[in-house]
Amino acid sequence: MSTVIMHNVVSVDGFIADRKDEVGPLFDWYFNGDVALVEGGPMKVSRASADYVRPIWAGVGSMVIGRRLFDLTNGWEGRPATGEHVVVVSHRPRPEGWHPEAPYHFVADVAQAVAKAAELAGERTVAVAAGDIGGQALALGLVDEVAMDVVPVVIGSGRRYFGSIDAQHLLEDPHAVVQGDRVLHLRYRVRR
Repeated sequence: MSTVIMHNVVSVDGFIADRKDEVGPLFDWYFNGDVALVEGGPMKVSRASADYVRPIWAGVGSMVIGRRLFDLTNGWEGRPATGEHVVVVSHRPRPEGWHPEAPYHFVADVAQAVAKAAELAGERTVAVAAGDIGGQALALGLVDEVAMDVVPVVIGSGRRYFGSIDAQHLLEDPHAVVQGDRVLHLRYRVRR
């Protein structure tokens, strides 16, 4: 059975992007080190961040994202950012003619998306993008862990890490705390 992990890079005041959906300095830590995250790739981080991130990315089988992220990134041009499949929560279908070979699946609601992603991931991890979709998955009890890459910046307003969640949800003490360069990696199990 898959572990479902809600994840994103986040400011210390809880935002994953500003009001214009721009991430500003949130992703700077991906380019401020000397260890490549992916061989031959442009992202270079500190050794501590690389040792933390690499096995997590390698363990992802599928991702769940919202239509907003899909539209902002153009679905990473049909290549999942991590894992082999992407499940997009959307009431609109796949754009006509958009990378027909891409392993992307469009479903209408969050519960269906997590179930489809778990089916596709098998024993591997399901990564749910934080924000509105991640918050909905947490509220539905579908998230096993919350992972945050906390960057030392205050954004002030914008897209919240937990979306518009309006109820209390308890997490366990962090079981992973890793200090990178300009980022603090945290992972919490969701208390059941």
